[in-house]
Amino acid sequence: MKRIGYIGIIIENKDKAENVNRIFSKYGEIIIGRMGIPYEEKNIGIITLIVKGSTDEIGALTGKLGMIEGVSVKSAMSKYYE
Repeated sequence: MKRIGYIGIIIENKDKAENVNRIFSKYGEIIIGRMGIPYEEKNIGIITLIVKGSTDEIGALTGKLGMIEGVSVKSAMSKYYE
C-alpha cells in the first residue's frame, strides 16, 4: 500500500547538498514534488518533499537523508492509502 506524506529537510552544511541530491535521484520514483528555499541569512537550505510510496520506501529515504552529517530530517504520512 502506498501513502502520501512529506519530508522536511534542513541542510546546515551546504557542502552536503550534493549528497542530498544524489539520494533524491535514487528515490525519484516516490517524489511527487519538491520545494527548496535557500535561507542565505542563516546559510542553510530548507527543502520540502511531497512523496507517495510504501512506509518502507518513505522511511528508507528519510533514514538515508538523516544519516548525512549537517542534515536534519522530519517526515509525516497521511492516513490515505492507495
